[in-house]
Amino acid sequence: MAKKQYFLIVDTETTINNTVADFGAVVCDRQGNVVKSIGILVRDHFDAMELFYTPEAGFWGKQGAEKRRAHYVDMLNTGSRTMGSVGAINRWLEKVNALYAPSLTAYNLPFDVDKCRNTSIDLNMFSDRFCLWAASVGNICKTKKFKQFALENHAFNNVTQHGNMTLKTNAEIVAGFISGVFVEEPHTALEDAIDFELPILKSIVAKKGWKEKIESYSWRDFQVKDNFTAK
Repeated sequence: MAKKQYFLIVDTETTINNTVADFGAVVCDRQGNVVKSIGILVRDHFDAMELFYTPEAGFWGKQGAEKRRAHYVDMLNTGSRTMGSVGAINRWLEKVNALYAPSLTAYNLPFDVDKCRNTSIDLNMFSDRFCLWAASVGNICKTKKFKQFALENHAFNNVTQHGNMTLKTNAEIVAGFISGVFVEEPHTALEDAIDFELPILKSIVAKKGWKEKIESYSWRDFQVKDNFTAK
């Protein structure tokens, strides 16, 4: 009998210093059944540094970061989040690896691996890994049905200074395509992993030959002007 396959989905929310403030992860099987999960605010990072923000206004601006921190404090007060050390996270990962030997994935895996490395969160033990975004690009985002869904939900990035505009291929729009309803991520790590990345993973691994269709994102493949024709 073949050994049951498991996946470890990791998601992070970060500090202004490019370390992890909020670490979330779930272990699931091919059917999307969750067997282990963790959601933890990282001590000496969440409580010692500002959350990531950009110069722009809105959710990712400085005021948005202050609102996100206030939301996290509410989560701590209600018990839906705990504060823990990097060591505690690494011990959890070691147990998960020993029990399930999962394949590591994340939506934009290089990003999360980099931030975890900066925080001394050890993902090196997971040698079998793939990027869930790249898997989405090759298995979902290039289909006509996905492009039509993106059009109907106005899922387009802003026009660049060079006049390029692309379809969005982020976890929000891909998860929305799978469920049929587009909703915005809360951008809290565990909830994003469970409610957005898990449904994407479940959909992809059910497809025949999905591994052969993993393809890194290229903005050139998703230019609006090349994918839609005026009537």
